[in-house]
Amino acid sequence: MKKHIFIFIFFFIFCKVSASVLLIPMDSETQKNHLKAYGITYWVLTKQQKVQWLLNYRGGSFLLPDSESIRKECQIRGVSFEILSDGEASSILSEIASPSKNQEAVILEKAPKIAVYTPNGKLPWDDAVTMVLTYAEIPYDKVYDEEVLEDKLALYDWLHLHHEDFTGQYGKFYGAYKAAPWYLESKKEAEDLANKLGYGKVSEEKRAVALKIRNYVIGGGFMFAMCSATDSFDIALSASDGVDICETMFDGDPSEANYQSKLDYSRTFAFTDFTLERNPLQYEFSSIDMTRKRNIGKESDYFSLMDFSAKWDPIPTMLCQNHTSLVKGFMGQTTSFEREAVKSTVLVLGENKINGEARYIHGIKGKGFFTFYGGHDPEDYQHRVGDPKTELELHPTSPGYRLILNNVLFPAAKKKKQKT
Repeated sequence: MKKHIFIFIFFFIFCKVSASVLLIPMDSETQKNHLKAYGITYWVLTKQQKVQWLLNYRGGSFLLPDSESIRKECQIRGVSFEILSDGEASSILSEIASPSKNQEAVILEKAPKIAVYTPNGKLPWDDAVTMVLTYAEIPYDKVYDEEVLEDKLALYDWLHLHHEDFTGQYGKFYGAYKAAPWYLESKKEAEDLANKLGYGKVSEEKRAVALKIRNYVIGGGFMFAMCSATDSFDIALSASDGVDICETMFDGDPSEANYQSKLDYSRTFAFTDFTLERNPLQYEFSSIDMTRKRNIGKESDYFSLMDFSAKWDPIPTMLCQNHTSLVKGFMGQTTSFEREAVKSTVLVLGENKINGEARYIHGIKGKGFFTFYGGHDPEDYQHRVGDPKTELELHPTSPGYRLILNNVLFPAAKKKKQKT
């Protein structure tokens, strides 16, 4: 009997001493696949297990519970991991907690339910977010105008806006592609959908969709947008009092006289005092975008991530986690944002200061949050219509794509109670 008790005690002590956790390092030297590391973290959250996101520690590493299944999943997906004893993990957390360290451990509690706003028929490589979610093996649902207008966004924690034109001008592709079959087909599909939903014009229907998304964010949703979905969304909100900004080729009648003076910037999320591009042949929406104003070559096109206090400003710190503070620039219909057009209440997370442009911005609207990221594809410098898709297998450590995935995990963070 005593022998059995001794064996039990020895086994118990051994288990306690050898208890371990998994560290997924996110630094440039150690991690082989940064993008799939986010997928592993998301997968663990779906198993009702908590994860600690170690902000500013080795590129924003993740501390996971140890199990044979998690180790195996990391090996299958090609994600680098390290096995730490409880003592080693405690030592790291103590180091992070030190007031002298600009680091913080944030608890991730549950896997956010993700929706991507995109029309039927769009392939994953048409949009950087759907592409990286697919590559990282993070599940998402597709929603479009019908689901938005039926208030189905309430089912989701996080929403990404496809490279959409919320102004009803069909992406301002008219000048270059007005006779192209794909343009004519997409225009007809948009008109048919608007009519089906009870709207006389696509611009009116898109405005209604923009207002629903606005309400989703105000109610506590997390919204992420890239490229033309950023400025066209705010433009639609600024004209949401029924101001007609579309020319005849877009909606069948002329635009409203003096529409520029009738815009209401108090309705927008991120931008103010912008001027709309009136020329329907010009592939541009407004003065918000810096694409035509940029004076920078591809080889020197980079933007820098801002440095925030991890302990006092964990949200922007979370969104800027990376293994480098310098990120390659990339083009889009909306490449970057004029600094003077960004509202003072909006945080600039990434910028090219020499060029006077904001690339990556974040703000609060009501109870929710929004992040706007300029450009189309972080690993395709100047993506054009008909170009082949980006193969993310060739870019598993992409800093530009990491910024997207930071936003995906953001809603999983435990909310801290406000001090009274």
